[in-house]
Parts: sequence; C-alpha cells; structure tokens
Amino acid sequence: PGNVDLQPVILHNSQAYIQEKLGCDEKKPMKFVFHGGSGSSTEDIKYAIEAGVIKMNIDTDTQWAFWDGVRGYEAKYHDYLQGQIGNPEGDDKPNKKYYDPRMSLRAGEEAMAARLVKAAEDLNCVDVLN
Repeated sequence: PGNVDLQPVILHNSQAYIQEKLGCDEKKPMKFVFHGGSGSSTEDIKYAIEAGVIKMNIDTDTQWAFWDGVRGYEAKYHDYLQGQIGNPEGDDKPNKKYYDPRMSLRAGEEAMAARLVKAAEDLNCVDVLN
C-alpha cells in the first residue's frame, strides 16, 4: 500500500545474478525476506516465494485487520453504542454488553486471526510440519 512499488521480479533476477557470480549450481543460492509484503497480491507473494522468499513481513496488514474488526463492530452495533441505556430494543434497555471494550477488542482479534490464517495460506505454511 502507499508509495511502495514492490517488484518481486527483482528477487528472481537477483538469484540468477548471484548464482552466476558464485558459479554455483543451486538455483536459489539466497534466502530472502519480503519486506513490505503487506498489501501484496497473492500472485506477487507466490512469485516471491518461487524466488526464494522464506519470510514475509505483514505488520501493516495485521494492524489494518485488527482496526477493521473494531470498526466493523462499531458499525454493526452503532445504535447500541450511543449511551449506557437506550437502544433499538427500547429506551430502557442497557447497552453494557455492547460497549464493554472486550467485545470490540475481541472483534479486532478475530479479524486479525483471520488475516493470519490467510497469510499462512498465501505463504504455503499450512500443514507443513505434519
């Protein structure tokens, strides 16, 4: 996202260059970290893995996922979050279970966990230790 123009083809070209300079037979003589992987397409991620990426940073994506979960919670329960008492179910109905911070934080945690599952799938890290 933002101003970064990620080009995983550079990783492939670097492997070929390093292989040539070292004079080795190994197709991927280097192990790479994909800095700035957040926001990358699944195709770019897979292409980067083919080039020898063994780690990808996804901090921005996980931060956004957490925020998006909290934001979604607020949108879903907006009418219950306008006061301690009174909501669409009645003027005298309490809202404590909705404005309890653990509820919105839990929504953020669940969204971030789902993003981590997606990252594991994209990075071919599901069931690799079994």
